[in-house]
Amino acid sequence: MEQTQNLHHYLVGGYVRDHLLELEPHDRDYVVMGETSSSMLSRGFIQVGKDFPVFLHPETRDEYALARTEKKNGQGSSAFDCDLDNVSLEEDLARRDLTINAMALMSDQSIIDPFDGQSDLKKRCLRHTTKAFAEDPLRVLRVARFLARFGPTWHIHPETERLMRTIRDSGELTHLSADRIWKETHKALQEPYAHLYFETLKGFGVFPELESMIGIPQPPNHHPEGDVFTHALLSLERAVSLDHDTPTRFSALFHDIGKPESYKCNGNLHGHEKTGVPLLIALCERLPVPKKYKELAIITCEYHTHCHRIAEMKANRLFHFLVRGTDALRKPERFKQFIDACQCDAQGRGVTHRERPYPQRNIANTYLTALSGVDREGIVKKAMADGVKGVEIGLRIEMAYRRALRNVSMSSQR
Repeated sequence: MEQTQNLHHYLVGGYVRDHLLELEPHDRDYVVMGETSSSMLSRGFIQVGKDFPVFLHPETRDEYALARTEKKNGQGSSAFDCDLDNVSLEEDLARRDLTINAMALMSDQSIIDPFDGQSDLKKRCLRHTTKAFAEDPLRVLRVARFLARFGPTWHIHPETERLMRTIRDSGELTHLSADRIWKETHKALQEPYAHLYFETLKGFGVFPELESMIGIPQPPNHHPEGDVFTHALLSLERAVSLDHDTPTRFSALFHDIGKPESYKCNGNLHGHEKTGVPLLIALCERLPVPKKYKELAIITCEYHTHCHRIAEMKANRLFHFLVRGTDALRKPERFKQFIDACQCDAQGRGVTHRERPYPQRNIANTYLTALSGVDREGIVKKAMADGVKGVEIGLRIEMAYRRALRNVSMSSQR
């Protein structure tokens, strides 16, 4: 490729780390030495960063960044001045967060490793490169996300933990944008040990909704696992183990968001479902949570106990739950995600519950089949032939739905 002929560049970052871990590397990121923005553009690269000179290869779309150093000039994760003059490869690697991300791969496959990242890979240790780590509050979330990726056999270096607490105590985390927090959180939710992200961030104030769950007791006959926080993380862990999608994982994590407030006000957890809805809405507005995540999380929060008790419901309550509450008929895919999240709630209660069957899924599907069998079009035609209009047609359809649910309920009791 002519763009890279005589270009002094190295593979860096995650590619090198994953290569050494014998994992399949994804993105190829390069650092470029001895070039300028003008020279990169003249080679045909496409500039994508104004503050940070990052370029895309026109064919591979790989990222090529000019070697740089950074100096903090304010608060938050974007308040840095960038210096491109006579920057060495080692200086560029020094600005990176962790030693395992601060290695470069040469064309002859030799490794440049100024911070002993290879040793930390063997030790399964997440360790900062320099004390400049503390200048970027986003790194607290990144460390937590890497732990969520690699799992409980890895650990955070004690000095790195101290720097993370320094960032917290400085108030720098409050200057992180909601967009950056959600971006890291969304990535973490997709990791194989997603619960460790939230466990690591406990006490950092990033998710006060989760921290408020710590120490809130639950009835031991239903929740032998302990407090609400423990249950929330176990529910998320179960969602990951069942390979559920990210919206379902998010919903499983926050389904009991109302319990701390209910306990504070009532001394018990009664009514936590409805109590949690405005709290969940506030969380989704504080972070730019996508609409499909928000809608699924809301119905999971409000109706998860309905789902658990579906076998006990009569036709009227079933109608409100399935047709009006969760809108299961019109949004069957979302309803499936809802059932998945409810199962994670039921099974996220420690080893005694993890493999327990969840028959509510089949019961709900039986009721949905009955509702789907209602001939709405026929009802409308008959009503119009009878001279019935407007609200009355809706009432006839509702009566047909209730009758279908009642028939299933009666047949199941025989």
